[in-house]
Amino acid sequence: MADAAQPTYEVERLPIYLAYREKSSFKETYGGAMDQVVVEGQHLKPKDSPHKTVLIFMHPTGVMNLLPMPNALARAGIPVMTCGSRYPHNDSGLIMEKVILDLGAYVCYAKEKLGYETVVLAGWSGGGSLSMFYQSQAEQPDITATPAGDPVDVVGANLVPADAVLQLAAHVSRAITLTEWLDPSILDELDPSKRDPELDLYNPENTNQPPYSQDYLDRFRAAQIARSEKISAWVHAKLDDLKAKGTPNDEFAFVVHGTMADPRWLDLSIDPNDRKGPNWCYMGDPRVVNMMPAGLARYSSLRSWLSQWSYRESRADGPKCAGKITVPVLVIENSADDGCTPSHAQRIMEGIGHDNKEKHRIDGATHYYLGQPEKMAEAVGITIEWLHKKGFLRAQ
Repeated sequence: MADAAQPTYEVERLPIYLAYREKSSFKETYGGAMDQVVVEGQHLKPKDSPHKTVLIFMHPTGVMNLLPMPNALARAGIPVMTCGSRYPHNDSGLIMEKVILDLGAYVCYAKEKLGYETVVLAGWSGGGSLSMFYQSQAEQPDITATPAGDPVDVVGANLVPADAVLQLAAHVSRAITLTEWLDPSILDELDPSKRDPELDLYNPENTNQPPYSQDYLDRFRAAQIARSEKISAWVHAKLDDLKAKGTPNDEFAFVVHGTMADPRWLDLSIDPNDRKGPNWCYMGDPRVVNMMPAGLARYSSLRSWLSQWSYRESRADGPKCAGKITVPVLVIENSADDGCTPSHAQRIMEGIGHDNKEKHRIDGATHYYLGQPEKMAEAVGITIEWLHKKGFLRAQ
């Protein structure tokens, strides 16, 4: 628990703008010069802090500058960087292999330009699997192409490994999470009104109702994976067709309907914790979120689907990547989390292939600690205590 007498620091919020060259056969982000990547972030610098360790928060597409946790850590005296990828607020064309290159630019900047001796990746929510993916490739690089076959030289990027990884309210991966939320009742990707009524959680005439039987859950989960693989097969066929037509750099955008149909949101006995519900997820009523424009993976493109969302082909698998890393790991689970349920933290812990790991649970805490300053303070205290224990908070 955080020390009640712990000082509060004044925090400078300094802009970070990084630009670097990266050869690509086509332009994948809007505006700017060809072959130039520009990313933006913020350096939350506690005035007069003695520490030479920085925590880097990064999400594949989200911007984390105003999230409670990084700001609370900075006020507690811990230097923080909140980092945006080249795909801020728009993951329709996002390539995970490119995002770890962006993260690598921030790690180098922290060490070479800002002078930090120690870098800790703070993987919040979707940043959890990103940090594991980055660290695994920094320690054991082996990627030279995306799942779609486009060149991306992760091996040659010489990514600088971080010194530790935090998993804070983290989920296992974008692809696995999407698959576990995917609506398997949708039979026609172009017409989501065509559904299997027995797999439609929101069909009042569905005879399968909470609490769901294990047989029904097994059937449901298998159908979710089958839908993901069906989309992936269609994506590969589309890419092959474009290549056959002599237009290998062309893309195709599409909509993924029905992306919030997880039985967990209706049946609280599945992956149980203290979350609100039933009929609630971190974005509200799951029936509404299932088809709303802001739903996960609603808009995608061929290459992005394979890299970011494909159950079988996305490489940003948190637990799998965790097995390749050697640095210390801290996992914090929030017991009332309505986005990342307990099995996520457990799968991450089980994936870590060494014993230099700790897991803590904050009772009653929600995903973002919104309106829960005491829970956020507990998370900050656990993090700082762990950093001290590992020798990462050294005075100048």
